[in-house]
This record gives sequence, C-alpha cells and structure tokens, in this order.
Amino acid sequence: MVLIFLYYSSGKLHLRTSVQKSQAALDSLHSVGRLVVSEYDKQGFVTKLDRKLFLKPAPMFLDPNFKRLSKISIYPPPFGVRTQEKIIDHILSATNSYSLGSELDSLSCKKCIIIGNGGILFNKSLGAKIDQYDVIVRLNEAPVAGFEKDVGSKTTMRITYPEGAIQKPERYEKSSLFVFSAFKPMDFKWLRHMVYQDKLRSMEGFWKSVARIVPRDPEDMRILNPYFIQEAAFRFIGLPHNKGLMGRGNIPTLGTVAITMALHNCDEVAVAGFGYDMNTPRAPLHYYEKLKMSAIKESWTHNISKEKEFLRKLVTGGVIQDLTNGI
Repeated sequence: MVLIFLYYSSGKLHLRTSVQKSQAALDSLHSVGRLVVSEYDKQGFVTKLDRKLFLKPAPMFLDPNFKRLSKISIYPPPFGVRTQEKIIDHILSATNSYSLGSELDSLSCKKCIIIGNGGILFNKSLGAKIDQYDVIVRLNEAPVAGFEKDVGSKTTMRITYPEGAIQKPERYEKSSLFVFSAFKPMDFKWLRHMVYQDKLRSMEGFWKSVARIVPRDPEDMRILNPYFIQEAAFRFIGLPHNKGLMGRGNIPTLGTVAITMALHNCDEVAVAGFGYDMNTPRAPLHYYEKLKMSAIKESWTHNISKEKEFLRKLVTGGVIQDLTNGI
C-alpha cells in the first residue's frame, strides 16, 4: 500500500472548459487533426477518447452548495459525499474559500502541470520549465527542497489524503493550497481535526500513520471534488463499479485523479514524472529516495495496467503530451 501512486507523465491539453469556449476548442482541434470520436465497450467504458468528454465544467473544489452536484450525492466516499454532508458543511464553514484564488481564476488561458513522484524525473532538469506553468500540482509528500533542478520550486496546490500527507510541518510550502482528497469516511474526520487544529487522539481507521498537524490556515485548505475519482474510475479507466463502494482494484491513483481534474479546469495541461518500467528493476522508483523499481508490489486498491491504458489513450489521441516519455 505504500506504493500507491505510481504514475508520472507530462502532457498538454488545448481544450476549453466552458460552453463559451467550446467552439474555439473544436476549431483548434480541427486545425491540428486531433478530433477523436468516442467509442464505448459493452459495459459503457470509454475505449476511444472524445474531446467533448472534458468540455463540461466540473468544479475543482467543494463549496457550500456542493449538495447541488447530483453525481456525487448518490455515492459515499471515495466516489461521492453521501453520509458525509454534515461534516463537510462544518469544514467548509471554517475554510471559507473554494477556488484557486482571484489571480488564477481570472486568467483567460490557464496552463497547469501535474507533477508525479516517479524516478523518471530524476536528472531531467525540468525544474525551470515546470515553474513556467500557472498552476503547479504536487501529490502527497513528494519533496521540493533539494530537488528544484528536476521538479521546480513553485507549488500552487498539493493534493493528498491522510496517510499520504506530509508529517513534518517544516516541509510544507508556505504559500500553497492544501487540497484534501477523501477515500473513506474516516478521512473527513481527520480533515476536521486539521482545519480546527484539534488534537488527533486516535489512529484507528487508517492503514498507516497520519499527519497530526497541517500548518496551513483554514482559508488555504480545499476539498477536492470527488467527482474526479468517480469519473476516472468508472467512465475513463473502466474499473469495477462494486455498487459505488471501494473494492478490489477500483480506486484510481491520485495522479490520475489529478489529471482528470485538470482536464476539466485548465486550458493546457502538462504532467511530468508519470510511468515506471518493470524492465529496469534497479532504476529509482521515486525521484527523492533510493527505493528501487523492484520494490513495487501489487496494489489491492488500484489497477495499474488499466490506468496506463487510459493515459496512453490521452497521449495517442493528442490530448496530452508525455514530456518524460514514461507512458
């Protein structure tokens, strides 16, 4: 379970996320020969990507009106918010901020990059290029300090969950958003403790140790819209539905969830540091530690091979470009 998030790639998406920009996106796609027609298998999973899949806006973060989002109201975590409405209301009343911020929200063309944690990033010297993006997304506890040459120095948001969160307060960036992604009901209780700075008295319900403090003000905390977990799992990757409950091999990795979020909310999307090659067992698994590729073990929650199929569809369809060539 330690090696849950193993995808690291890069790419660009020239798609508009609002109805007003749809025609411009279509014209652009026509001009570069990237139009793709959707195709589905017998179970309704996407087998060939259509740019229209990403044109429908979906809010990055939950706001006080989250109950209007019908697609997440029917499922409990990780695919929705059912059974967690009251605690989410309580958390949102304290955070009181629900967007990227006025400066980024006002951009007419938003360029975003998702930074994976893969060893494929090591010694690539992509740091300066990464820092040129408007929105820089990092995952879990992957460090920045000491690795700027390869991964950049800026962070807009860090998406994580309790077991993946940075545990040493001094390692947190001072200006980034803390973006919380819930995979089980217990996760929301943890977030409430972090937001209200209450002492976390028990680790029961977590599969490993979790952070006991998040050194960010409530207004710098967000709740990621669980629709992106749901959409990535059931519509794009084709994971088992299991009646909308967490089950064996039906949870997308956080990296793929972040990519799905970006496809709906950014005009251009890049990713870096996705992918691993089991044919090189001595290669570094992560860019920041000595753990080798051979340490990868089968995950109970994820289906790595099916996720790679999805990411390859994005690449071959011209929707994203893999800068580190790991997909």
